[in-house]
Amino acid sequence: MKRHFFALLAVLALCLTVSAQKKFSVYAVGFYNQENLFDTCHDVGKNDYQFLPNGSYHWNGLKYGHKLHNMSRALTDMATTTLPGVGCAVIGLSEVENNKVLTDLCAQPALKARNYQFCHVEGPDHRGIDCAVIYQPSLFTVKDVKLYPYVPTEKQDAKFRTRGYLAVSGLLAGEHVVVIVAHLPSRFGGSYSREVGGAQIKALKERIQKKNPNCKVIVMGDMNDDPTNKSMYEALSAKEDIEKVGKNDMFNPWYNVLVKQGQGTLMYQGAWNLFDQIILSPNLLNKKGHRDGSTLKYWKCEIQRMPYLFQTEGKYKGGTKRTTAGGVWLDGYSDHLPTAIYLLILLGGLAILLYPFTHWMHENEGTWNPWPRVETEKQKRKRLIKEQERQEKKNKKK
Repeated sequence: MKRHFFALLAVLALCLTVSAQKKFSVYAVGFYNQENLFDTCHDVGKNDYQFLPNGSYHWNGLKYGHKLHNMSRALTDMATTTLPGVGCAVIGLSEVENNKVLTDLCAQPALKARNYQFCHVEGPDHRGIDCAVIYQPSLFTVKDVKLYPYVPTEKQDAKFRTRGYLAVSGLLAGEHVVVIVAHLPSRFGGSYSREVGGAQIKALKERIQKKNPNCKVIVMGDMNDDPTNKSMYEALSAKEDIEKVGKNDMFNPWYNVLVKQGQGTLMYQGAWNLFDQIILSPNLLNKKGHRDGSTLKYWKCEIQRMPYLFQTEGKYKGGTKRTTAGGVWLDGYSDHLPTAIYLLILLGGLAILLYPFTHWMHENEGTWNPWPRVETEKQKRKRLIKEQERQEKKNKKK
């Protein structure tokens, strides 16, 4: 059986290598909060005065150039441990000022080498920070881009202006996928505004799928809440267990990353929060008894923890290496860590061919994923005990 398992790996590796110029069987989708990616010029009507050469951050051409270089490095490195030289097909961004910064960002050598393009619609946020999407045209074909507004529900909030929901519709692996990028209101005003945001994203997702039930929806963003909070778990109905996700729910793989693994993307007062989430519609899931490798399905999620994204010394050692902290320019990256999910599709005709192998994986490894699970310490101990018992039996026979 092991021989069959390694044969499966060889076939899949061959698919990824030989078809690299045509079509991938694994696609990465990411999100990264850019933490104040401003240019050095004032945008009329926006409160961007802190990020001007004479502003409180003394934001000049040198600092802006370093920021672009640093962010392009991190964006290019996202998902490359799984997909070397390829990275993410699509990445959602938050806290970008305008088209100019996105043009300058995609012109950085690291991103330009993969021909990253961007989608952006100017939003109403008073600071001028928007959401955007960058993508590789060879992997994701954009068909439509719309910005849906955040709509206040209380009279006293009627003049409240914040980021909307950027919906980018396109083709990923030949399938219709809509990516919704959000940056929900901050925690300064209480949880209600984020709960409203969660409910509005859910309504938007349902509207999209009512028009096209086969469309796959990926919601991502800086939610300013954890997966356990009401805005995510109840308003958006983003659940942690694939088997319990109903047709009107979504799947949030980051719930257990935070609750069970204790990992996060943003450190506050020495504790991790996980605000940067990528959440999936039910038709991107493989449930028990309903496996389908012929269409895009969720495989796994990862917080991107490149070593250079962390502080290595001082008061904030172990936390994220920010652009500035305490009024001091650190020449860093962001106060958030990037996140990524991986979607798996078996290439044309291989779903039937490889089913015996994937079934063997399910029976022996507890997963349908065609990659081996890392052996845990408990599994290792059990294996060693069994080997020792077999050896002792052999010695007794002798």
